[in-house]
Amino acid sequence: MSYTLTTPLYYVNDRAHLGSAYTTLACDTIARFQRLKGEQVVFITGCDEHGQKIQRTAEAAGLTPQAHCDGVSEGYRSLWNRWQISHDRFIRTTDPRHRQLVEQFFAKVEANGDVVEGRQQGWYCVACEEFKDDAPGSEDPECGIHRKPLEWRDEVNLFFRLSRYQSQIEALIRRPGFIAPSSRQKEVENFVAQGLRDFSISRVDLPWGIPVPGHAGHTFYVWFDALLGYLSALLTQDDPVDLDLILERGWPAQLHVIGKDILRFHAVYWPAMLLSAGLPLPERVFGHGFLTREGQKMGKSLGNVLDPDVLLERCGRDAVRWYLLRDIPFGDDGDFQQQRFIDLVNNDLANTIGNLLNRTSSMARRWFADAVPPAGSAMQPDHPLAVAAQSAGQTVSDALESLDFRTAAEAALQLATSANGFLNDQAPWKRMKQAGEEAQVAADLYAVLEATRWVAVLLAPLVPELSGRMLIQLGQPPFDSEHAHGVPSAWRDAQRWGFLAPGLPLIEPQPVMQRLELEAPL
Repeated sequence: MSYTLTTPLYYVNDRAHLGSAYTTLACDTIARFQRLKGEQVVFITGCDEHGQKIQRTAEAAGLTPQAHCDGVSEGYRSLWNRWQISHDRFIRTTDPRHRQLVEQFFAKVEANGDVVEGRQQGWYCVACEEFKDDAPGSEDPECGIHRKPLEWRDEVNLFFRLSRYQSQIEALIRRPGFIAPSSRQKEVENFVAQGLRDFSISRVDLPWGIPVPGHAGHTFYVWFDALLGYLSALLTQDDPVDLDLILERGWPAQLHVIGKDILRFHAVYWPAMLLSAGLPLPERVFGHGFLTREGQKMGKSLGNVLDPDVLLERCGRDAVRWYLLRDIPFGDDGDFQQQRFIDLVNNDLANTIGNLLNRTSSMARRWFADAVPPAGSAMQPDHPLAVAAQSAGQTVSDALESLDFRTAAEAALQLATSANGFLNDQAPWKRMKQAGEEAQVAADLYAVLEATRWVAVLLAPLVPELSGRMLIQLGQPPFDSEHAHGVPSAWRDAQRWGFLAPGLPLIEPQPVMQRLELEAPL
């Protein structure tokens, strides 16, 4: 058994932006969490590279479509490497092996009687690659998302018989947990309740696409082609291109993470296509919200686009991961606020967590021979920090299972806050001056060091590099959440109070998180 999750396949009309980075960072956190649990993970990302918009963008740049796709896809691949995204597969829909799988899938759908010829008329948004049912009645309607003129289309296309799957899709979208967050379910139910209509799966006279076998002049509609990337990505280079083999390589997926604007394609069209081909359905589709900046929609015309490369260079991976996961409820729309970003990173990571480790380790080294002090009474499971640690561990696990990154981050942070409070209450710097108090000081410092170790353990899926630096200073090996596949869970084992061995040497502490100082807007 494996845990398969996917980002969207990003459309290569332009380079990556903060929204695509946010989605990918979130999926990376899920993948790391599942690996840390001991699951065999297949984390898929990649690029959607066909369609009229790509063809026009390439032509405007004086490039062939393939050269354009090669450049933008390599940009995505390079960016994810620099962000240390732990994806297992990167699929490009221009890969010849993907084309073979699309042809096999289409053959199954056509053999099932679900492909018919019909006339497609309507207003079309090239940027969305979608017909707009609700286009205004004016002579020059615009796309409500891109604010660009819609184009009138009237052509003979091949249609997928979505209408045949009305009852099955109705039952699917009512299934608890299939659509998440639950706030998105109603909009999909309303769309399905209007009656599912057959949808076009081909275009005519569009050379930049996969030709439809047996239908001269037709190329596959970009969405029909792109959704199948989730399947072709499962096959390794050593595998034959065989659609039936995907059932042995991680299908069905446990989770598709997408932007809320493409929920309909993933929660309605995609399941119907899979049903037609006789393939099992994904377990869950999660549509997250959009990001704004200082209350404004980001756009080139406003000059307020946040570049993931700039964020990485000026702020670092830990800071950006923490802010996006800790401050924005996953599933809701979020607003990137630079001052709040700085404040949260500095207060949470540099001060609350970083200073806790630094000062506790310094006192332990000074008074107990550069080593973890004797545990004494702190080893008891009813110690207040032991109780707090166990509670935080359960909260983090439950929250990450439900993709509630904010609650998970806050639980780890609250444990650090509790440890700081305990340290201040016990005031070992005062007790150490009193005769006969050394054993109590040792126990108090042990308890705080052990709680700090727990904080580092719980941070491993969220901010893996910070977690690793903390663990090294506590004499512990960092967790490999990037490559650990289907092995007994050292991460679970580490969530045991008293795991930190008394007498273990402690290295000289160094700041595990530098304060974030931004003198100019990002």
